[in-house]
Amino acid sequence: MDTKIHLASDAPCHHDFKTNCSNCRLNTLCLPLSLESKDIDALDAIVQRSKPIHKNEYLFHEGDVFNSIYAVRSGSIKAFATTDDGREQVTGFYFPGELLGMDGISRNIHASTAKALETSAVCEIPFDSLGELSAKIPNLQRHFFQLMSREITEDQQLITLLSKNSADERIAALLLSISSRNARRQLSANRFRLPMSRVDIGNYLGLTIETVSRVIGRLQKKSILQVDNKEVAILDFDALTEIAHTKVSHQEAS
Repeated sequence: MDTKIHLASDAPCHHDFKTNCSNCRLNTLCLPLSLESKDIDALDAIVQRSKPIHKNEYLFHEGDVFNSIYAVRSGSIKAFATTDDGREQVTGFYFPGELLGMDGISRNIHASTAKALETSAVCEIPFDSLGELSAKIPNLQRHFFQLMSREITEDQQLITLLSKNSADERIAALLLSISSRNARRQLSANRFRLPMSRVDIGNYLGLTIETVSRVIGRLQKKSILQVDNKEVAILDFDALTEIAHTKVSHQEAS
């Protein structure tokens, strides 16, 4: 099973379930910068870490009672819902430093299923305990509100993407999204591995696998991308951004 994740340093990602909040390499994404060490210790006390989940294992299922939100430490997670006719509809991909499971807050049940795309490590944060701690640490509460707001914004962007954009625009936007999310983690925005299959990409973007392959092939012929199986190199950010009609700067994605 291939669980290699390409980091900017080319070092392997370690699924260390003994990591704590203070020494986690992703704490600048998960935690507000102004949080004091004693507050970090208080958060660390409620976070639950288990051994990594392997490819195709589930984190939670649609309809499960909502108890916790989850922070991805390594690997990647796919979220999907089941349509009325029983088909799978991919609703998101989550990478290290990102939160998932917040779909269960409103009704106290999860609206989607979360499944590992590769061996992944996650932090489970009990929501009731987080609420109690956030009441004592306003900076922490504000930070998690900001993370929730980012997810809502990205959901709205997806709706716009699927309703108006062409296949080329959808794929370009997804690649730029992954690029900028890598940059947020101080990884390479130019070269990265796609953990999801082209079937998943098509499902997420409302495209057939044939269309996904055709568009990627076209972007390669134009020397905008270089693709080797799941390894992607963005060769021309300006051209990809123009196709996607998104505002992604070289500074953000380099």
